[in-house]
This record gives sequence, C-alpha cells and structure tokens, in this order.
Amino acid sequence: MTSTTQMFRFDPVYLENLADKYREQYINAQPFPHIVIDDFLPEYVLNDVLKEFPKPGEIKWQEFENKSEKKLASTSELQMGDATRFLLYQFNSSTFMSFLEKLTGINGLIPDPHFVGGGLHQIERGGYLKMHVDFNRHTRLKLDRRLNLLLYLNKDWKEEYGGHIQLWDKDMTRCEKKILPIFNRCVIFSTTDFSYHGHPDPLTCPEGWTRKSLALYYYSNGRPAEEIAHTEHSTIFKARNGEEIQEEETSPMTFKTVFKKLIPPILLDLGNSLKKK
Repeated sequence: MTSTTQMFRFDPVYLENLADKYREQYINAQPFPHIVIDDFLPEYVLNDVLKEFPKPGEIKWQEFENKSEKKLASTSELQMGDATRFLLYQFNSSTFMSFLEKLTGINGLIPDPHFVGGGLHQIERGGYLKMHVDFNRHTRLKLDRRLNLLLYLNKDWKEEYGGHIQLWDKDMTRCEKKILPIFNRCVIFSTTDFSYHGHPDPLTCPEGWTRKSLALYYYSNGRPAEEIAHTEHSTIFKARNGEEIQEEETSPMTFKTVFKKLIPPILLDLGNSLKKK
C-alpha cells in the first residue's frame, strides 16, 4: 500500500458539507432519489486503486454471461490489492454512514463487510447489464437493501464508448437519465423494487479497454412498505421495448431455493404442517 493512500481518511467536515449541498437534490431527483458527484475523492487515491485493479484474466472473477448480463465481478476482498481494500473499509466506516444518512434521509444504515454482489466490477467490450432492480435482502445479514454507491475508475472515457448507467421510470416506459462512467464520478441512489437501472447497451470501447467500477451496497433493518412490490428476491431483469432478455431472477440460487422449485407445493405444505406439530 502506498503511504499516500494509507494516510487517506474521509474528512467528516468535507462529507457534512457535501451532504448539506446535495441532500435536497438527492431527495427530489427523478426517476428515484439519486445524486452524481464528480471528483469525489483525491485523485491520488483512485490512481493507487487503478494501478492494482486486476485485469480480466488475472484473478478468478465471477463471470456472468447470458441475455441479461455479460460482466465480471470480484468474489472476495482477498482478490483486491491493499489500496483498494483500505478504501473500501473507509466506505464502510461510521464516518461515511453518517454522511449517507444525512444525504439520503435514511437512518440506521448498515454497511456490508462481506461486499456481497459488490466490490470490483468490470465489463469488457461488448458487455452489458440489462435493466433491473437489485436483490432486496441480504441473505446472510437478513437486512433490507437501501442504497447503491458506484465509483467509476475510467480515465479518458469518451461518450462514444457507451457504458452509461441508465435510470428508468418505475413502469419501464422511458429512460430519464444517462450517466457516463468517467473517472472519479460517484453515483449514489436509493434501491427499491421500482428503481430500474442498468447498463443495457453493449460496450463499444476500444479493444483491451474495460469499464471498471467499485460497488458498495448499504442496508437497514426494515424499510417503508411503499418501496416493496415483491417478497424477498434476487436480481429481477426487465426488458425494454423489443428487447429479448431473461426476465426471471438470475442470481445464483441457494440449495434451499432450488429444492423449493423442484418439490411440488403440496409436499412443501405437508412438510411445513409436520414441522409445526
């Protein structure tokens, strides 16, 4: 780890001023609460992260490749370099939780020390992530997912390369915002069963380039009823007009989930009845 990154800590005063500046804009943003903040961190911090960001073949990435998504994701913090891990720990700190609570108005936020679904994300030329709403419960912590934070690491990224994250209305009838994933741009948004977002168009960056980002997710114990449309679910993809995708939940299923899908409902009901006796 470099000495510069080792010394970096979030400044509570800087974060408080940032929350004051953007809170009203965040809450009133359409199609759902979000904010885009450029030059979010000192550049040297992300330069250190970028230097150690693993290339597609350098670690055992979790690979997604189907009609709904074509991307790479890290599976453990042990795959990350020291600078990256130290920075992610700062994003999970109490100092940063206080900032997020003040910015979003969501109290009692809890970080995910396991970085489930988050950490390092990378998309190669031709890759995509179709429109979706995220899994809404952390299966290990039994908490409700409330916020996403995406920090982009793409220097000299041009508009024609694509890779915009798109935010769509709750009925999936129109895109209301497109955000280019440029270096040191931070995007924070509320996640509900209606917050459709994604990078749906295949990436057109030069061969050998990739779309890199850090992803962190935040939780709470309970959530407002108006944010819920489904029971506990994994990622749910939604097609745009004329698009062919796999709309059902596509996250890896647990043995318990697979078991439930294979056993006829009448037998499951019988088993539950016997358990109660």
